[in-house]
Amino acid sequence: MVNKYDKVVAVVGPTAAGKTELSLKIAEEFDAEIISADSMQIYKDMDIGTAKVSEEIQNRVKHHQIDIITPEEDYSVADYQEDVDPIIENIFQKNKLPLLVGGTGLYIKAVLEGFSLPDMDPDEDLREKLRQEAEEHGNKYVHDKLRKIDSKLADKLHPNDLRRVIRGIEIYKLTGHTKTYYKKKQKEAPPRHQAVKIGLTRDREELYDRINKRVDLMIEEGLIEEAKSILNKYELNDNSTARQAIGYKELFNHFNGEYDLEEAIRLIKRNTRRYAKRQLSFFKRDDSIKWYNLSKIKKEKLFKEVLGHLENNL
Repeated sequence: MVNKYDKVVAVVGPTAAGKTELSLKIAEEFDAEIISADSMQIYKDMDIGTAKVSEEIQNRVKHHQIDIITPEEDYSVADYQEDVDPIIENIFQKNKLPLLVGGTGLYIKAVLEGFSLPDMDPDEDLREKLRQEAEEHGNKYVHDKLRKIDSKLADKLHPNDLRRVIRGIEIYKLTGHTKTYYKKKQKEAPPRHQAVKIGLTRDREELYDRINKRVDLMIEEGLIEEAKSILNKYELNDNSTARQAIGYKELFNHFNGEYDLEEAIRLIKRNTRRYAKRQLSFFKRDDSIKWYNLSKIKKEKLFKEVLGHLENNL
């Protein structure tokens, strides 16, 4: 039997742009299975704050990579790539269309183009040592260390982005090569899957307004109670990815008495808007994405145009 499809479709864009609705339309039209490309929807019990689709929708269209680990566990881009490869293969074998949907650009890039960083366990001693140096001498002191190793990466990172600065040093110490070296290697590699990429965006003002309203709705739906139950149910260390998730991090700090609830909600909105801006910057670097601005095109017309574009390119 000849496979109907040999390409992956990716629907990408910032949070709150409208990816879920479009992806369901594509899935039902092209008999697709959805693979979530969201680095927070992988966590069990983190439902409201990550805007997971309902069980009813998951029953309507098969979804992968949702609720696969607990908030206590770590999960890397390499893990995602390793998990998703056989899922894509299996979807092709069923003569269905693999549909990657989400805003975690590194996940999508790893699956479609490759992820060249070697698999390595974190060096917790080194991380702790560098964090202490930053506390004693300031973040710039550690940033200068990175500059001596990998000046290109240092140019891209602000000294206050301590986590990434430390990661850059760690990669070099553990592998003998810089992160810049691995990025270059990745660029030169052929794509791992042929793909048709659809990007959704909105005018900034409208996108930010949608984000603010979405946060208010999450609070109404019980995000505060959800965050409390996660803290009670799991032992999250300070560096765990789940603890850093926008929407939860701010509430955890509120529970610790760092600020009141009103301030926590303000920070969730602000941090989500900033995240959306970073997502757009990341995706805009990819010339192969066909963009649609939902502030300028009606939903029905969008569906028609996207489905037509896929019909012609799959």
